[in-house]
Amino acid sequence: MSTHRIFAMSFASVYPHYVAKAEKKGRTKAEVDEVIRWLTGYDQCTLDGQLAKATSVERFIAEAPELNPSRALVTGVVCGVRVEDVEDPLMRELRRLDKLVDELAKGKSMEKILRKPAGI
Repeated sequence: MSTHRIFAMSFASVYPHYVAKAEKKGRTKAEVDEVIRWLTGYDQCTLDGQLAKATSVERFIAEAPELNPSRALVTGVVCGVRVEDVEDPLMRELRRLDKLVDELAKGKSMEKILRKPAGI
């Protein structure tokens, strides 16, 4: 199994790109953090700590307190690849995060991004 170069990169080096993408479209860093926390189960303090430690993308996902069970509902295409068809489990989680940030930047409501049923 080949290891993707991005897995060794620090999550702190990828994170500003997520924030910049969202902010360019009028969304906020706080919303990006909310999406990351929803997906991974990190609280804000632990997320900030992971960013400060420059944890690798691989460890960031592997050490996630609790990957959201609803993350399987995150489907669609990112960078020409269908998220649900990605075979490598780590890459699939990363593509899910990419998809969530894409939806944020496209102006979707947080309720839809976080796959919350209507009325909750």
